[in-house]
Amino acid sequence: MPGENLSRDEARERAALLSVDGYDVSLDLRSAVGDGDGEPRTFRSVTTIRFRCNEPGAASFADLVAPSVTAVSLNGRDLDPSEVFDGSRITLEDLAAENELVVDAQCAYSRTGEGMHRFVDPEDGEVYLYTQYEPADARRVFANFEQPDLKAPYRFEVRAPEGWTVWSNGAGELADGVWRFAETKPISTYITCVVAGPYHYVTDSYTRRFEDGTELEIPLGAMCRKGLAPHFDADDVFLVTKQGLDFFHDHFDYPYPFGKYDQAFVPEYNLGAMENPGLVTFREEYIFRGKVTQASYEGRANVILHEMAHMWFGDLVTMEWWDDLWLKESFADFMGTFANVGATRFKDAWITFANRRKAWAYRADQLPSTHPITADIRDLEDAKLNFDGITYAKGASVLKQLVAYVGQDAFLEGARRYFKRHAYGNTRLGDLLSVLGETSGRDMSAWARSWLQTAGVNSLTPQVLLDAQGRVAELAVVQEAAPIAPAEHPEERPHRVAVGLYRRTPEGALERYARVETDVEGPRTVVADLAGAEAPELVLVNDDDLTYCKIRFDDVSLATLKEHLGALTDPLARALCWSALWNLTRDALLPARDFMDLVLRFAGRESDIGVLQMLHAWANSALVHYAAPEWRETGGELLAEGALRELRAAGAGSEHQLAWARFFATVASAEPDLKLLRELLDGTSTVEGLEVDQELRWAFLEPLAAHGVADESVLAAELARDDTASGKRHQVRCLAARPSAAVKAQAWAQVVESDALSNALVEATIAGFGQPSQRELTAPYAEKYFAAIERLWRERSIQIGMDVVRGLFPALQDRPETLRATDAWLDAHRDAAPALRRLVLEARDDLARALRAQECDATSAGH
Repeated sequence: MPGENLSRDEARERAALLSVDGYDVSLDLRSAVGDGDGEPRTFRSVTTIRFRCNEPGAASFADLVAPSVTAVSLNGRDLDPSEVFDGSRITLEDLAAENELVVDAQCAYSRTGEGMHRFVDPEDGEVYLYTQYEPADARRVFANFEQPDLKAPYRFEVRAPEGWTVWSNGAGELADGVWRFAETKPISTYITCVVAGPYHYVTDSYTRRFEDGTELEIPLGAMCRKGLAPHFDADDVFLVTKQGLDFFHDHFDYPYPFGKYDQAFVPEYNLGAMENPGLVTFREEYIFRGKVTQASYEGRANVILHEMAHMWFGDLVTMEWWDDLWLKESFADFMGTFANVGATRFKDAWITFANRRKAWAYRADQLPSTHPITADIRDLEDAKLNFDGITYAKGASVLKQLVAYVGQDAFLEGARRYFKRHAYGNTRLGDLLSVLGETSGRDMSAWARSWLQTAGVNSLTPQVLLDAQGRVAELAVVQEAAPIAPAEHPEERPHRVAVGLYRRTPEGALERYARVETDVEGPRTVVADLAGAEAPELVLVNDDDLTYCKIRFDDVSLATLKEHLGALTDPLARALCWSALWNLTRDALLPARDFMDLVLRFAGRESDIGVLQMLHAWANSALVHYAAPEWRETGGELLAEGALRELRAAGAGSEHQLAWARFFATVASAEPDLKLLRELLDGTSTVEGLEVDQELRWAFLEPLAAHGVADESVLAAELARDDTASGKRHQVRCLAARPSAAVKAQAWAQVVESDALSNALVEATIAGFGQPSQRELTAPYAEKYFAAIERLWRERSIQIGMDVVRGLFPALQDRPETLRATDAWLDAHRDAAPALRRLVLEARDDLARALRAQECDATSAGH
């Protein structure tokens, strides 16, 4: 990654000097097929950039990451590529007022999901291409000025192998062997896109008639690899797409501005999706090869709507620099759920948001690397790491609270003015605050300072005093702000909250009988309107999930939940309580075994499938990371026993049955449990209604491989049965999971010592390598990890670097010695890349948290 890291100061200096009038980009992708001429395999990229310089005679640079440059000309003057190109930048000297730069380069196909990714389908040998750029990988495909605030229109033309189809942001036509695409509106480099190959393509259309009688027609398309076509439910993708377009047109009062709307589901994709205008890309795992729960369909709909919201927030109006990444991501994350509830069949999406998205935010906001929602992004490496739970989920949570604070109408009117005022431009935080101030009549600066410009998550705890008659004499909410760092002052924030009081009915249901909305400010806020209420058995201080906080409980409420959590009838309240209990576990305030006991006793009653699947994930994390080591085996047996009991009790063919089957496979380790998995695979045992489809077969095979029951020949036979790209990824994961020193050595070498594997197979190998049941087997790799990571970070792309540094950290060597080794590395590598240090610091924090939780769990066993 040397020489590729653009700084904010450099970008500001260049933006002040240059403005870009347009790009013509010509790519020749015919080299994607056939035998390559050695590594790296390359394609020709010819770019013409027309731009102005407001200081004639000044110097600047263009961005390009390519193996070689054939020719460079500036204003008709040929430049020597060996003198002006250093591998990542092209020096431009003596600029005129108006300039034309032409760069003819050989760019490399990617195997890491960055730039022009090339994938060969093992099923049929077909080659598929797609681009992925954010934050700064368009320069791997064509020469450009790679920063969000140098917007310009683009004209792409592409030569491709015969029989292929090519897509880009604009509509395309094939003539004389060349695909030519309509000029785009002014957009940033990172959202340009090309997809090419023998994709399976389905079409539809959307029509919108406006009040003035005009009509907008948007051609719709959806595509995937041919091998996934039998599983592709394009009708549902189009249904959600049309519902979203209706919803956003209803609320944004700005017609969709980018012509067509294609959605490409592509292989080996690093992200969930990317909002390229007119050509959104998604990871192909959103096409479901087997039976999945409604939570998966809801999740896909949320991503479709999240990306669609970006057409306005992010594409039409774009942040000036990555400091304000939240301007698009927080809004899209909020709007994805807002539209899911408002426009689709997923009316309970706010429950998923409270339970799943906020868990991501709470974790990120308690790491040493936490940052304000408006972050300090010094350079591109900083930017890459800030696509995190704070920028997305905390930002969206804060916007949800903002809607409660200023009102939905004022919030949406602010959005409408923001689009109209800044269309095709770039913005900062102040631009949004000014329109929200106009529409709400409120001073937004204090709110922004508390919520957007400070870091950390606060805790809200109820205090209940009862009078002699057993009624509420006083109910207060106590706010605690956790210090982010010793030198920083904790930030108490204003919260708009609903406080709910719950009691059991004569029939035993735990239901709300009083609710008050109030503003919580400062360390202690009395909720006067609840004085005189009947004594509650449960106080929920963030009922309806209006604010962003960690919910705590008073002693009575916690005792009630331990006995009657399953009796709580409201699904959102239940999800909030589960989330709060999980935070208590992570904070070493609730023993892991107690949390697992709650899951075993009450998860079987959970109606919301997304919450149930989250509980399964949390229970497994509690077992692997937070339970006392000497109790782990017992805890695993209890979870497996409970999972099997619920699996057999669940409705035949239900999604709950499927969720419990997957969880059972995750925690199975005893010989009888492994035997049952083997029999479910070969059909000698059955569970009524449970269809063991191909995806479930692989889920059952991983624990069998990890415990030495399924060997290489079994996995080879399964791959023969499922000889697809997905099957190959599953097989690679299962192969790396086997309990053998030789297997671990090979997996380590493939990921750390070689860069031959694609991003998807790196991910699969890492996932298989780290098995909780193999702590002793992987112990030698802790020392090797710290010896390797600095070199690896220097030599690999940032995406692969992130995957390996995160994925191979010795988290399962959960002993104080590993913590000391981590601290020793950090102490000895103070000058290492800040992004690398951040990743190690985060992993260290997770490990320290695990050790505290294990101590809490062990202590509880003595009582």
